[in-house]
Amino acid sequence: MTGFWTLFSWLNEFGSDLIAVVLCGLMIAGYYYVLARRTERDPHYSIIAVNALARRLWVNNVMANPGKDVMAVQTLRNFIMAGIMMASTASLLIIGTLTLSGQAENITRSWHVLGLYGSHSPGLWIVKVMCLLADFLFAFFAYAMSIRLANQVLFMLNVPIKDQEEHPILSPENVAARLNQAGQMVAIGMRAFFFAIPLVFWLFGPVFLFAATVGLVAALNYIDRHQSGL
Repeated sequence: MTGFWTLFSWLNEFGSDLIAVVLCGLMIAGYYYVLARRTERDPHYSIIAVNALARRLWVNNVMANPGKDVMAVQTLRNFIMAGIMMASTASLLIIGTLTLSGQAENITRSWHVLGLYGSHSPGLWIVKVMCLLADFLFAFFAYAMSIRLANQVLFMLNVPIKDQEEHPILSPENVAARLNQAGQMVAIGMRAFFFAIPLVFWLFGPVFLFAATVGLVAALNYIDRHQSGL
């Protein structure tokens, strides 16, 4: 009987947050499932697939025309600089999130003042902050990986055609695949920043988490479609 009341008390304290997290997780997973199915039917439906195609054609064009090596290096330099800027931004956000983790007792109740539901427990506050911290750490890792991969592509792009024939691993197709991996890491890092929006709103309560996730899915549904023109 004691165990039942303990469980009931736990659900009464944290149930609304748990329900909001599960619903938001299912909403995001469902969105990406639908996006993957639509992309299977139409490879050009997703802007991510279109960007991958553009990078592949760009690499083939650059490696087939040695005179474009300077343009290629400048383009990749801009790509790498963008990754460095975003990785630096993630580092600053990580530091800010760590600062929040030490202020649970001071601000947990004031940040929930607008929330009709949800726990004010300092322990749950730490869990929320840790989720936000993990999100920013993941973004930093993704951008760091994109920089690493793009630096590798810098050297591969200028391999002479005769050497490409002798070493198939340095063929335009393989180099394009490496560049697309870098592009995927950038996309993953940006998604991590997007997902931080609901996590930040979760600090104010589960209702805000759910509302922010609905808004995020609606925005992703617009920007992920190539037909949207973005």
